[in-house]
Amino acid sequence: MSKVIYPGTFDPFTLGHLNILEKACNIFDEVVLAVAEYTGKESLFNLQERYELCKKATEHIPNVIVSTFRGLFVDYAKNQNCKIMIRGMRAVSDFEYEFSLAITNKKLNPEIETIFLVPSLKYMYLSSSTVRQLAELNGPLEDYVPACVADAMRKKYQG
Repeated sequence: MSKVIYPGTFDPFTLGHLNILEKACNIFDEVVLAVAEYTGKESLFNLQERYELCKKATEHIPNVIVSTFRGLFVDYAKNQNCKIMIRGMRAVSDFEYEFSLAITNKKLNPEIETIFLVPSLKYMYLSSSTVRQLAELNGPLEDYVPACVADAMRKKYQG
């Protein structure tokens, strides 16, 4: 059985994330969507909320397991007995960060391999920060995030 982990903060989980996840699910037998506790920035949703939203947004995909992790990805991957990480790459602007992350993970654990997947063209520009700005300004969210995420974001910003 082939197993991979798709880690991220998913704050919020977008249709671009879902697109990458679905692509990975078509290639691998099992995909663990691993929601990271550490975001490196102020989060809109706490870890439990992000976990629940990812779970709901992916419930239609049978070979996805949603999980959370704390600490280093390489430690989590080792505990999961998995050596492959999936990452989405939207544009050249993502390359430097993603390449640096892949090299760092490789240095921390030489067995870790990173596979980059490119989202469908309609999601190339999509980012969680853009979606947060849209929600904060009461903009439309349906073309950017799953319905459950749009509802949760409206509740956060509009009380």
